[in-house]
Amino acid sequence: MYDKYLIVGEYFKNVEKDGEVTGFQLGVRLPYYRGVVLSLVGDTIITVDGEEFPMEQLTLTMNDKTYPMTQLKYEPVDKWEFGDIGVVTVARPGGLPAGEHKVELQQQMKISYVPGGFWGSDVKVLNLAG
Repeated sequence: MYDKYLIVGEYFKNVEKDGEVTGFQLGVRLPYYRGVVLSLVGDTIITVDGEEFPMEQLTLTMNDKTYPMTQLKYEPVDKWEFGDIGVVTVARPGGLPAGEHKVELQQQMKISYVPGGFWGSDVKVLNLAG
């Protein structure tokens, strides 16, 4: 239902650390109509121009804290509220080249009353400034 709002393009940019481009980031909303504790956020798959990035390369910044995406399952307190934008950073030396990119997101929600949870997805073509 909310899938078309999952990717927030205004946050799409390369990120630098110590003067070196170390990856890129994008804004993400949940595919669920309620807020959840972070441990209920399951697998998150980000694909850019056909290249899929494993969860080991992803971090989520939410509520002024940064979490490795592989560790969200251990966070039973901090919440991701409906409509809030989390910033997902993808570790990729050199980042992405300037220009248009097809960005795909698939995200699993582990909701107790939905056996096996469910997946939300969004696809957008975003422009990365140079």
